[in-house]
Amino acid sequence: MNGFDAGRPQQNEYDPYYLPMIGLVPDQPVLEVLEEQRHELMGFLGSLDKATADFRYGPEKWSVKEVLGHVVDTERIFGARALCFARGEKTPLPPFEQDEYVRSAGFDRRSLSSLSREFEAVRRSTECMFDGFDEEQWNRGGVANEANMTVRAVAHIVAGHAAHHLAVIRERYLGDQ
Repeated sequence: MNGFDAGRPQQNEYDPYYLPMIGLVPDQPVLEVLEEQRHELMGFLGSLDKATADFRYGPEKWSVKEVLGHVVDTERIFGARALCFARGEKTPLPPFEQDEYVRSAGFDRRSLSSLSREFEAVRRSTECMFDGFDEEQWNRGGVANEANMTVRAVAHIVAGHAAHHLAVIRERYLGDQ
């Protein structure tokens, strides 16, 4: 890591919708959080069996594999948003419909190990991208889904989103308290 600490985003740097996710991010450099989270998630995913990976806690709920696929898709989309903003893109970026993405992805046809490897590859790429940004790029912003956000906010949203879904899996799928 280049050692630059982008700091936490201010509330005017993102849509209030993301406040709960950003609140899940520990108060330490976000690049460290992303790396630590990658290790934690890879260890956690490696401990799951096939039955757990295919489990749904309700009839219309995603399986664990679909949750993981959603995390990967979302990280890719938010990573692309961060790259666009860091490079000075002025065109507003579109939203994405998470349920449609999951429905059309076929995550349940894949193995958990395949999805885990994809998560690890995408996360490493995300870490490298953010690590390459300088202070000016971290502070740049743009519009996505009709909301203003900065690169710094996007990094925290990525980390908070993954933390949120890991907590959901532990609570609703595994019954951990």
